[in-house]
Amino acid sequence: MPMTRFDDIYDRPDPRSYFSALGPLGYQTPHHAQSVFRGLLPLVGLPEASARRSDDPDGGPPASVLDICCSYGINAALLNHHVSLEELRDRYTSPEAAAMTAAELIAWDRAYFAARRRPDAVPVIGLDISAPAIAYGRAVGLLDDGFAENLELAPPSPDLYRATRGTRLITVTGGASFLSADTFRPLLENRREQPWVAVFVLRTVSYRHIADGLALLGMTTEKDTSRTYPQRRFTDADEQRDAITSVSALGDDPRGKESDGHFHATLHLTRPAPQAASRPLRTLPRDG
Repeated sequence: MPMTRFDDIYDRPDPRSYFSALGPLGYQTPHHAQSVFRGLLPLVGLPEASARRSDDPDGGPPASVLDICCSYGINAALLNHHVSLEELRDRYTSPEAAAMTAAELIAWDRAYFAARRRPDAVPVIGLDISAPAIAYGRAVGLLDDGFAENLELAPPSPDLYRATRGTRLITVTGGASFLSADTFRPLLENRREQPWVAVFVLRTVSYRHIADGLALLGMTTEKDTSRTYPQRRFTDADEQRDAITSVSALGDDPRGKESDGHFHATLHLTRPAPQAASRPLRTLPRDG
């Protein structure tokens, strides 16, 4: 039995269904990821570099974070605002939110996030195949720019390519199971300064195919073996059994993790090979 799919919650005009479906399962990867991402920002020159144009000789956009499989901009909300994932879950599953139209919710959210914007906020560009999710993220001000494109099927549009020329950090907290190196390659090749790529990958799948593809661009991928991050509870016993089987088949130990009822993810960080060699992942800060 395959992993439970939640495709229908990503194609709504706002994130209420997202939190109603994933909240009861204790979905938490974005919560864990934010301290990691914030710790990486100064290492890639953010937020200072976002205040000036990129070093592209033709100009270009400010330095930024590109969040792939961004859905409604949840990572951007947590990265750039004084809010928690739990607070967002409570907000979007509240009776007050349930009584609103999508347009009313967007106006409510725009004021909410503007009041909680961090002074060290960085530009975030969103990439997702869901046009409604991208539209929401842009409408409420979470995404500085957003693109509903599938790079597994087609190369990036000229607008997406231009917008990401200044990207310093690419992030993924969900969806890595559905990606290949084809999504990352056009965003990394032919760049004056290759961005770092920080991806949280479920332990039920291998990241080897992506890491090998990026190695062809002169980049090194390191896996953080010091810890794992709970993702969500299993929907049923069949999903748990399949996860334990998959994790074991990949050579990892499910005891105390998947065997205790949660999917777990690991951090993979890809950087230009010289940078990875000079400062290994184990020496980098994990908090910002």
